[in-house]
Amino acid sequence: MADGITTTSDPSSTAFLRWWAHARTSLFWMVIVAFALRFGWILVAHTYKFKTLDHNFSFGWEMGRIGRSLAQGQGFSNPFNELTGPTAWEPPLYPFLIAGVFKLFGIYTYISALVLLGLNSLFSALTCIPIFLIAKKCFSQKLAIWSGWLWAVMPPVMYWCTRWVWETSLAALLIALIFWLCLELEDQEGLMGWLRFGLLWGIAGLTNTSLLAFLPASGLWVWYRRSKYGRRSLAGVALASLVFVACITPWIVRNSRTFGQLMFLRSNFGAELRIGNGPWADGTWREYLHPTQNISEMRRYRQMGEVAYVAERQREAIAFIREDYARFMSLNVKRFIYYWGGVPRSSEIPALAPTKNSIFLASSVLAFWGLGRALRKRQPGAWLFFWLMLCYPAPYYIVFPHPRYRHPIEPELGILMVYVISEAEKSHWQKPSH
Repeated sequence: MADGITTTSDPSSTAFLRWWAHARTSLFWMVIVAFALRFGWILVAHTYKFKTLDHNFSFGWEMGRIGRSLAQGQGFSNPFNELTGPTAWEPPLYPFLIAGVFKLFGIYTYISALVLLGLNSLFSALTCIPIFLIAKKCFSQKLAIWSGWLWAVMPPVMYWCTRWVWETSLAALLIALIFWLCLELEDQEGLMGWLRFGLLWGIAGLTNTSLLAFLPASGLWVWYRRSKYGRRSLAGVALASLVFVACITPWIVRNSRTFGQLMFLRSNFGAELRIGNGPWADGTWREYLHPTQNISEMRRYRQMGEVAYVAERQREAIAFIREDYARFMSLNVKRFIYYWGGVPRSSEIPALAPTKNSIFLASSVLAFWGLGRALRKRQPGAWLFFWLMLCYPAPYYIVFPHPRYRHPIEPELGILMVYVISEAEKSHWQKPSH
């Protein structure tokens, strides 16, 4: 009793605090809470109910169309709204995942949408694990806890996994796992880590080919760090390279045989380059030039075939670039700004676009600030963060940006944001009082 008031402890509150003391450091509970929030939002917001006015094209877009063709026994083909034959427009893994779900639960059904968005939510929730491990390795246990929970509960990072049937969330998980493995390989003995490195990169390349922009830098960083401590890497690099090549070669062989010429994992770079570079280019994605949005382009694609169409579009783009390199460089600057600061008209509700882009820009500024501080303080892995942020976005500076294109590296950006905020808080409390 104090001042005539009896204080009693609430058993339910005490039980929650006891649970939270354990759960806050538990990767299991991070993943469970993250998945529950994502899947719960899918159910509450009915995001699995895709519109049918576009013949279900918004259900997976090109990947959904390819998945449908696979499920119908037509092979890896028909990425658009018409029957156009074999394709290499997209890398293979996610369309095959869509096809498997379509075979089990029906093509373009609500249950298939629910399963696919649920899988995306699981990929996103599992990303809490490498986020925690990366932050702990590079910074501290406390920062790892905050970074993991930030990813688990922050609404903006849930958008892509709850609304888009696409590989975005899987790509974020893969690049986070690769980043963590790089940190582990720095002082790991044996070849098993290198085998995992090659396997993860093979899966990443078959999921989102753009991720491969980070492959050379990640491998060289590991080699350099190991060489500083006198550890040999040649056998490991050879094994990882062999595994990576073994993963991607079957698809390269398929593409080359199908189209009668040597072709890498995807075919569409020239078309994407032309969408971003041509008359009236403004640094954004001009969807009206895409075959799915433009009748004349769709006709050209069908008449010429995929390979000839992409080659022609690439020639047009290169001609435009060569006409005025200064104009091309100014477009690259715009695309850099839009990649990190938000694309104009990035919201379905125009009035919300400035607010949305302001938040997007603020998060980028915090991440760059955190990177700069980590480099100055020589935090472990700081230069690996640098190379990721330098290399991965580079292809989008010459084609066009989209908010989705930043998501695969947002786990690492989130860690840097938490780091700089924690450093600012530490500096505040360390100020001498007057």
